[in-house]
Amino acid sequence: MKSTISEYYNKNFKVMSKKYFFLLLASATLGLTSCSPFNVKSDYAETANFNAYKTYKLRIDDLKLNDIDKDRVLNEVSRQLQTKGLSVSDNPDLIVNVKANHKKIQDVQSTQPYGMYGWGGPFGWGVGVNRTWTSNYTEGALIIDLIDAKTQKLVWQGVGSGISVDSPKQKQKQIPEIVSKIMANYPPQKGK
Repeated sequence: MKSTISEYYNKNFKVMSKKYFFLLLASATLGLTSCSPFNVKSDYAETANFNAYKTYKLRIDDLKLNDIDKDRVLNEVSRQLQTKGLSVSDNPDLIVNVKANHKKIQDVQSTQPYGMYGWGGPFGWGVGVNRTWTSNYTEGALIIDLIDAKTQKLVWQGVGSGISVDSPKQKQKQIPEIVSKIMANYPPQKGK
């Protein structure tokens, strides 16, 4: 009788452990995929008729990037526009102006004091240790302007920041991701 209860408990515990493990794994995966390292926003002219735009032409005068990153950005912007039904034209409805910039960031982090405290309450003596460290890195941003070719007015703008400029492997992965996230807001949903 004892062994049957023990076997029953062990069998059910293993099944429950697997269920909880998979539930925890699924939650962690969802949490990690929903967090984005990018800050993306967009704005648009409410008077623009986005259904009328069928063609585009890339303008890269303001795109100050090396040739490798420039190709990555332009290829992904074109791919995103084409998935939205637009096609390249020499006589376009939209002029797509892509710009890039970067800034140096110094991240300072500090811990709360820890250690031994002595007598006398808040005004007494004691020993505490505080740790502060800094990290310096460069963060990149992309700006995508869609300009009505007839009126030469800006009708939509998407901005995304958070590209790890200092890491070539990260840039290779992040550039298509950030362009995709920026272009997810085009065409804009009226009222959002």
